[in-house]
Amino acid sequence: MITYWQQIDGLFTKTKKEEIDSKIPLWIDARNVTRDETNELQNEYQLDQDHILDILDPDELSRLEDGEDYILTIVRVPIYDPSAETPYFTGPIGIIIKGNVIITICWTDSEVLKDFGANRVKNIKLTDFPSFIVQILNRANLNFLRYLKEINRRSTSIQNEMRLEIENQEIMQMLSLEKSLVYFTTSLKSNSLLLMKMKNTRLIKFDDEDLDFVEGVTIDNRQAIEMADTYSSILFGVMDAYSSVISNNLNIVMKKLAIINLVMMAPTFVTSFFGMNFKLPFDNMPGYWAVIMATVLCIISVLICWWLLNINKDNIAAIKNAKRMSRKQRKNIRSETNRLKKQERRLNRTK
Repeated sequence: MITYWQQIDGLFTKTKKEEIDSKIPLWIDARNVTRDETNELQNEYQLDQDHILDILDPDELSRLEDGEDYILTIVRVPIYDPSAETPYFTGPIGIIIKGNVIITICWTDSEVLKDFGANRVKNIKLTDFPSFIVQILNRANLNFLRYLKEINRRSTSIQNEMRLEIENQEIMQMLSLEKSLVYFTTSLKSNSLLLMKMKNTRLIKFDDEDLDFVEGVTIDNRQAIEMADTYSSILFGVMDAYSSVISNNLNIVMKKLAIINLVMMAPTFVTSFFGMNFKLPFDNMPGYWAVIMATVLCIISVLICWWLLNINKDNIAAIKNAKRMSRKQRKNIRSETNRLKKQERRLNRTK
């Protein structure tokens, strides 16, 4: 869908194509574009087809390039789609400056461009196209930080569920979040290189105020990169720990099965040995004695299995009690510390 915007009294106003004022800078917002719409923009503004294809490529990295009579900038922005397999991912936005027109093209919907259209971005001037591009990068950094916090909260919630019971669905959700963090880190580093190139290139001319703004956006970009790296390391460590837990649980189950197999091996050996064609020691006894002996052997086997499987129950209970006691002690220490702090504040107020 192609939308035409012009800034009137400091606010973006949607304008019909036939009502566009050529004296005022024009912003063409193309999101969820179809092939016919891209062909229309390409023919009307004489855009290179390769550049259009690069913008519509979901894996295209951020870059700044000079066209024949326009300037192309590709910025990667975060995208949230709850219906997707990986809900948090990134996509490119192509920004084309040609004369008195700035064109933004995105193959999907973007929260960043929505904020501009809804006038949620302050201190923006459509007459200053370089500042407009930096504003897009700044808004992308803010959305990156917001989505990173949401990923961290979702990861913590899934970890709490996995403490009770580990299921395949929760593991797949954690893997999806880990994949999202990798996408975010790659896109943020690509935007960081773009900011460095924008400060050193002559294609886009910045004044002193814009250069200060670019420096602030660069700092926010570094902060987002560090946050994404931190969350990715934490998530990787958590997944590694839970894989160890799953392996440990599997070893415990295999140990129990091995114990049961060893216990049942003795009755199997006896029955298979006496199943041969020779005289048994209890042939002269009544038939019910055989039933009694079989029952006694089964009971003995069950008791041995129960004893072997529960031999470490006391140690496990002792460890759990120790953990509970340590938690209670920590809570008591925290409550006592808070009480002392409150008393100190009251004394300082009285003084």
